[in-house]
Amino acid sequence: MNKDKYVFAQLVGFLDNFKFLRIVREYDGDKYVKSYTCWNQLLTMMFGQLSNRESLRDLIVALEAHAGKVYHLGIGKSVTRSNLSKANEQRDYRIFEEFAFFMIAEARRRRIQKIFELDGHIYAFDSTTIDLCLSVFEWAKFRKHKGGIKMHTLYDVEAQVPAFVHITEAKVHDSKAMPEIPYEKGAHYIFDRGYNDFGNLYTINRIEAFFVVRAKTNVRFKPVTWKRRLPENVVSDATGYFTVYKSAKDYPEKLRKVVCIDPEDGTRYIFLTNNLTASAETIAELYRNRWSVELFFKWIKQHLRIKKFWGTSENAVRIQIYCAIITYCLVAIVQHDMKLDRSIYEVLQILGISLTNKTNLQDLFDKSNFKNVNVLYDSSEPNLFNSRRLFVNLFRRSVSNRMMFKYLSCISTGIVPSSIAST
Repeated sequence: MNKDKYVFAQLVGFLDNFKFLRIVREYDGDKYVKSYTCWNQLLTMMFGQLSNRESLRDLIVALEAHAGKVYHLGIGKSVTRSNLSKANEQRDYRIFEEFAFFMIAEARRRRIQKIFELDGHIYAFDSTTIDLCLSVFEWAKFRKHKGGIKMHTLYDVEAQVPAFVHITEAKVHDSKAMPEIPYEKGAHYIFDRGYNDFGNLYTINRIEAFFVVRAKTNVRFKPVTWKRRLPENVVSDATGYFTVYKSAKDYPEKLRKVVCIDPEDGTRYIFLTNNLTASAETIAELYRNRWSVELFFKWIKQHLRIKKFWGTSENAVRIQIYCAIITYCLVAIVQHDMKLDRSIYEVLQILGISLTNKTNLQDLFDKSNFKNVNVLYDSSEPNLFNSRRLFVNLFRRSVSNRMMFKYLSCISTGIVPSSIAST
């Protein structure tokens, strides 16, 4: 039934238009708007994300190249550089923020699966700094000659999608975002060393949730009980209390300290947790899966447009980030609902070069041969079985393959610069 619809228009069918319009009405997003609505703006931004457009001008040129198709794509005929720029500058970013949270909830609801034999959800919390040019983004002052913003993300390890996103100035310390996390009773939260804030960790303990955090090497801990029979690569497993006054004041109750050795490189890891019953191997495995949020940051920066922004105001930057998250969740939902035996990365690449084709989505994925992509990239999708070594290798390989991504994105618009074509 979708044989006469463009691929992008079929994708739009997975979005809840009524939910989005309710949010728009709540914030008067379309008040006094005659043609270029918030819905048109969202679809324009998503088209730019999926087709890997480098700039606002690049996006408009791509749409102009398909002027006869734009209306049928759902974007509307009124999209111009000035209309899009004005919309990103003036329309309330909270419209896209709320819809992003809705898409996050929908993706998690569909994709949730139990990997650990633990009650509650498994979350990894971390942040990434997005550098901005201070002379252009004056509101985002980070250091004397540097600007930036920070995206704090609570990542659902089992569903492989973000559960919560909080955007702050880049100068905000990671631990300052911990009170913003919507904690759940019985859930496990995984943190790196930057989150050794024992007051916030004690908050997690009080609500009967669990945490696993990599401790700093200078942590002062007095063991009370020890486990004698330890598995391989586990140096010690003890429960006790903090001995430093401030630490003991912030966290007055008993907790557990687990020391492990990475068998690959011999690195010594010290973990603190309030889970007193799980095995030491489970604690180490939980922390190992913290790398899934790092891979998510790499994935979304590399494959969706948030490294180069299409507007200079804080409002425009926030809109673009939330549109990137909406696009990521949409691809994750499509992968799940269509029961595709492909990674999110493969789905994105196939869609990116087929947006203006009139091909049924199922036929598109059935006929596309992207097995070579998996081999080439070892699957850069945030994956539970990705390791730190894979993350480093993917980063190195992405540099040598940047030209290929550029070429694939150009094909989707029918515009191939001579500099690329000559190569």
